[in-house]
Amino acid sequence: MTDRLDEYRRKRDARRTPEPVPPGAPAPSDRRRFVIQQHHARSLHWDVRLERDGVLVSFAVPRGLPRDRARNNLAKHTEDHPLEYLDFAGEIPAGEYGGGRMTIHDRGTYEADKWRDDEIGVTFHGERTNGRYVFFQTGGRDWMVRRMDPAEPGWEAMPEAVPPMTPTRTTGLPADDADWGYEMDWGGRRVTAYVSGGRVRLADADGDDVTSWYPEIRPLGPALAPIEAVLDGEIVAFDGSRPAPELLARRKAPKDSAAARRAAERTPAHLLVYDLLWLEGHSTVELVRYAERRELLDGLALAGDHWQTPPYFPGGGEFALEAARAQGLGGIVAKRLDSPYLPGRRSRLWLSVPVG
Repeated sequence: MTDRLDEYRRKRDARRTPEPVPPGAPAPSDRRRFVIQQHHARSLHWDVRLERDGVLVSFAVPRGLPRDRARNNLAKHTEDHPLEYLDFAGEIPAGEYGGGRMTIHDRGTYEADKWRDDEIGVTFHGERTNGRYVFFQTGGRDWMVRRMDPAEPGWEAMPEAVPPMTPTRTTGLPADDADWGYEMDWGGRRVTAYVSGGRVRLADADGDDVTSWYPEIRPLGPALAPIEAVLDGEIVAFDGSRPAPELLARRKAPKDSAAARRAAERTPAHLLVYDLLWLEGHSTVELVRYAERRELLDGLALAGDHWQTPPYFPGGGEFALEAARAQGLGGIVAKRLDSPYLPGRRSRLWLSVPVG
């Protein structure tokens, strides 16, 4: 009888990895359990494992299971894994097969709606994952996975583009100070960040894709995973603690990825995020007030080597102006605490106030 774990054992040294490496052939089983593991290996992906005939039939899914029917996601059919992997989480040492951190994203049971060599249909019943999916072969170990039933009620697909809302320039602070929140005017490059499946896409104010310009921002995707969000902010370069537009101007369109990496090393950029436009299947632009969007944004705890959420000041416009002056900034942006986000519009709900 063929040992279905033979390939799994060939790829691993039990003396070097904390992964379970059972010595014998698997015993038959008739349970239908699954586990989804978030795997920070050479590139972030999710491993979907389905119990079948004593082993875990496994797929590596780079962007995770699709949450609606609008897209198919790539899935790579990998070697069968032992049932002990249902509970495995830990750090696979660098240099070993699959080296990197692995955590359990979800687990539960499933129903097999269809099981063929080239197509597998399942219904998941997990803590976070529920619904009908089909895995279908496209060639060799290359498969795709598609959601077959509607997304959860109220779910909205991530928008392809959200044009930025812009402030109206004014000469002084609003009179009703307590009704406004104040941010620094960083003088950077306005971008919208679309974070999905552990990847990030950056679009500038004209909607052009500038992801390749700033490779140092890409780790934001794995850092935020599995959360998906659309973020509003700007790219800034610093000279010490001072925002330096003249340094940012050096970051031109790169000829290739190597040139982009060299530019990032010479003149690192930072993404300052100050608004949240979509989160986990729900738009926040029209019905959610600015103060509430900021609360949701703060809950994401965005803090990395090249990204952060700078503070804002509810009320206290004079204090914000003094802080901007101390940092050598040209001004502040005042935003009504009850303002919606108006994509692509200039509005007096947001005011650009110069230091003077």
